[in-house]
Amino acid sequence: MNPPYDDRVLALAGLAQALRQVRRIAETGQSETAAARPVLDSVFRIDADSTAEVYGGARALAPGLRLLANHLSSRGDDPLLPRLALATVQLERRFSGEPEIVAAVAAGIAAIAPQAEALDSTHPEVLSALGALYADTISNLRPRIMVQGNPHYLGQPGVVSEIRALLLAAVRSALLWRQVGGNQWQFLLARRAMLDSVARHLD
Repeated sequence: MNPPYDDRVLALAGLAQALRQVRRIAETGQSETAAARPVLDSVFRIDADSTAEVYGGARALAPGLRLLANHLSSRGDDPLLPRLALATVQLERRFSGEPEIVAAVAAGIAAIAPQAEALDSTHPEVLSALGALYADTISNLRPRIMVQGNPHYLGQPGVVSEIRALLLAAVRSALLWRQVGGNQWQFLLARRAMLDSVARHLD
């Protein structure tokens, strides 16, 4: 059995990793494929045997774990990232309370899954399909997640699709975090335990 915070820390790392790529794309027009792929893959892994396997193993979450360690140690260098994470957690709670939208997202993911398996979850066609699914469903809920960045890139359809796909992945991680017992009080009451868990995964 995993220590109590390990699963929660991995889900939070997935959330941070997805949103860091959102921020990167919004500013530069490009994501880091190696960091984006595990969180995009997680959208399609609904019945994984463990939290780590949702992302293809804990090592795939090293960028997100480092981001989480910096945040828990008050060393984060992007003040917009925690705000984006909080907005995502709030959006996930709203999403989970809308059974029809949950069903629509599940059906959409199932329809896109064969394409993702054939092409890879980071393929432009898959990103476009995931982005459209997010736009048609979760994006209509409030609070809507507002992404700031370079207007030049934010006006490009491919960039917008990838951002939306990664926001879908971020909501997936926020849902997983809550399912494994995560809550916002733990940032105040269990910071040391969470940092210890992050350190174990990064060793």
